[in-house]
Amino acid sequence: MLNIAIVVSEFNEEITSRMLTVAKEKASSMKLKIFYTCMVPGAYDMPIVIDALLKKKEIDAVVTLGAIIKGQTKHDEVISHSIAKYLTDLSLKHQKPVSLGISGPGMQEKHAFARIRPVAERAVEAVVKISDELKRIQR
Repeated sequence: MLNIAIVVSEFNEEITSRMLTVAKEKASSMKLKIFYTCMVPGAYDMPIVIDALLKKKEIDAVVTLGAIIKGQTKHDEVISHSIAKYLTDLSLKHQKPVSLGISGPGMQEKHAFARIRPVAERAVEAVVKISDELKRIQR
């Protein structure tokens, strides 16, 4: 059984709270144990919490959930590119999967709502597939 943590951005909470519900349903259907569910202010705030979670022996993988919606500036692009890099770095540092369940950049709110289910489900599926592959090649 895979033990996971889920880290959720509170920013755009109307979207991310629904993503969390979908991710929990998917994890349950895949027989995963959710050890922690952590809320952070925004996607940019995830890395420090993820780093702490990945240090825990009981955590095999981390699922991230967030929605970065385009505003008047290119701030969404800055956040999206930064967080993707941080998540990759943390996954490599700890040799544990960290999914990118964060939709955006360049996305309007209506697109974020349309992506709730597919992004949340794929984020959970991704950590399972990566964990399985890591186990296979480490034998």
